[in-house]
Amino acid sequence: MVRPFVVGHRGAAGHEPENTLRSFSKAIEMGVQYVETDIRETMDGELVVMHDPKVDRTTNGKGLVRELTLAEIRNLDAGKGEKIPLFSEVMDAVKGRKGGLIVEIKEPGTEERISSALEARGLARHSIIVSFFHRSILKVKKTHPELRCGVIYSGQPVRPWRLALDARAEILVPNYNYVSTEMVDESHEHGLLVQAWTVNNRRDAEAMIAAGVDGIASDVPDVVLAAIRGSFT
Repeated sequence: MVRPFVVGHRGAAGHEPENTLRSFSKAIEMGVQYVETDIRETMDGELVVMHDPKVDRTTNGKGLVRELTLAEIRNLDAGKGEKIPLFSEVMDAVKGRKGGLIVEIKEPGTEERISSALEARGLARHSIIVSFFHRSILKVKKTHPELRCGVIYSGQPVRPWRLALDARAEILVPNYNYVSTEMVDESHEHGLLVQAWTVNNRRDAEAMIAAGVDGIASDVPDVVLAAIRGSFT
């Protein structure tokens, strides 16, 4: 069995407001190997951390991120008094601390700015860029081949490994419901890692460990970390 790395999904979103500095700090304190975040662009071209296209679900505001200025977004409450972070703030919060950063590209067109920002901060070696937009991943690999990348998907393609190879990615990032031992083994045969998302209970974490995945993303990383400790003692 492989001892998988643990990813704090949007930080420790099951414990703290998602995609906030408070949430990322909580996940790192729990002992994750990576924290995962989502990047979007404001109306005035700033890169901020937000999963949804709209701010409605996670803040006290309303509207599309791309139709709000940075000043408007920074005036919102993202939970417990937290502000929506700039991408630069998240990079600074992670840099120098134990663990790396997984960045999800939510909008095509931001690939170069995200990649260059990671390199400028000295985080390229400790980061992974992932996306549902597989062409965005291919674009990153063409201009920044040193960056590790992953393709996200949900569903059951006939040859999942082909998705990663076509995008020149090193990692497959499937929804955990579509993970099997056979799929993991086949991915490994093609030199790929498999990181499952989003696993939020011990039973599913143990199933992913038994399947041989290389990484597990969770809103409650403490639960997954406990499952791993139990499986390898």
